[in-house]
Amino acid sequence: MLVMEFKAVLKKPQEWAINEAIRTARFVRNKVLRYWMDNRGVGKKELYRYNTQLRDEFEFVKNLNSHACQASVENVERAIKRFFDNCKKKVPGKKGYPKFKKHSRSVEYKQSGWKLSPDKKSIKFTDKKGIGKVKLKGTWAG
Repeated sequence: MLVMEFKAVLKKPQEWAINEAIRTARFVRNKVLRYWMDNRGVGKKELYRYNTQLRDEFEFVKNLNSHACQASVENVERAIKRFFDNCKKKVPGKKGYPKFKKHSRSVEYKQSGWKLSPDKKSIKFTDKKGIGKVKLKGTWAG
């Protein structure tokens, strides 16, 4: 397995754009969780459909890469599944009911929305959040 450890070298506008992407991912996660809470019994398909509705309704959500939005929905799914699994297993104490996030520190770009440069010294974010090309400092470890 190939492991890369790098530090991003950011300019102020990029830092702002990354924070905006993180806030957007948190918004999607919290809205999907609220939708699940208000509509008991909805399944996975409905959560993803609601994500699509959010992208249609809010321009700032549409500007975030679709896979990053889907990752936020997956986080909600995992939280719901963990809660129900704990209930079924009769885990003593609190069962871990899914909570809203207030202080997120990351956004997850999966297969798209980014591209590593051929020399592997920079990464370019291709969604409409305005992050752009970010320089990377670090070394390769194998």
